[in-house]
Amino acid sequence: MQSSSELFPVALISAELRDDLSEDVYRLKPGNSPDASVGLALTRLGMAGHAVERGVPVILLHGSFSNRRFWYSPKGLGLGPYLARAGFDVWIAEMRGHGLSPRNQGYRHNRVSDYVRYDLPAIADFVHEQNPQAAHWIGHSLGGITLAGALGGHYLDQDRVASVALFGSQISRTYWPLKVPPVEWGGRLLLKRFSVISGSRLKRGPEDEPIGLALESMRWHGLFGRFGDAERDWWAGLAEVRVPVLAVAATGDRQDPPWACRKLLEQFGSPISEFLCLSKENGFASDFGHVEMLVSKEAQREVWPLVQRWLDKARGVAGSAARAALERGEGVPPAL
Repeated sequence: MQSSSELFPVALISAELRDDLSEDVYRLKPGNSPDASVGLALTRLGMAGHAVERGVPVILLHGSFSNRRFWYSPKGLGLGPYLARAGFDVWIAEMRGHGLSPRNQGYRHNRVSDYVRYDLPAIADFVHEQNPQAAHWIGHSLGGITLAGALGGHYLDQDRVASVALFGSQISRTYWPLKVPPVEWGGRLLLKRFSVISGSRLKRGPEDEPIGLALESMRWHGLFGRFGDAERDWWAGLAEVRVPVLAVAATGDRQDPPWACRKLLEQFGSPISEFLCLSKENGFASDFGHVEMLVSKEAQREVWPLVQRWLDKARGVAGSAARAALERGEGVPPAL
């Protein structure tokens, strides 16, 4: 099959019409990581009959134990279809071994560091090749953490990022037992006996997670741990990020509390940033939970329109900044 990209092998594995939506599923083989078997599924949603007309791209990243169905249900519901019907060019990524992305040979060793360093840049390059506009990125939970890591590690080109929205994403919650070295060492020895953590067994979601992610998280939260990889401190690097950032938390989220989500936002050096806490106290219908903040009837009524307004606002700010720079004879600024 002929590749859909000049960057690396890409196969269009399906092209379907789903009522008023078009659904194209691509499988990317970037070949940019030590494991050459890595393949990434990327679903594009658009309006049927509007193949030539492309709106501003939005890239959605799911959280742990999840896949594209978090954003896009088989019935055509979800934030993904909502944004596609609003005129955006929607791309839904699935991490290694999730959903339509096959498990790579070294699946058990996969880490967020691999997503950050290899996978997100490949996704960004392909989307930009298909639609050469700065893209909005939206991540939930681990998807948001991965996005923050890619920006803080400077693996994503800020020139191509229109804005970032993080839902229920944080790295600052403290797990005190892991600060005791013998406890951390014992936990590592125990986890290394397994290859995956079962999402269905733990009732966390439909997908498994490789044990490498758990071991990496233990390192982040250990006594001398940091949010980063062996080469770069992602946390420190966030201070150099200048793209608009929205952080959304929920009072009912017991996994990623609002104070920790706000702390991640405050680490960004972005001149344009907003924090939103979904709660009854702030005028919402309920104290949303970790999943319900994006997947629920209340989210459809109250949260999805806020996401669209944020994207429109960020796009408007970028356009105003570009026009002002052109009027000053400076050309288009590399970032806001």
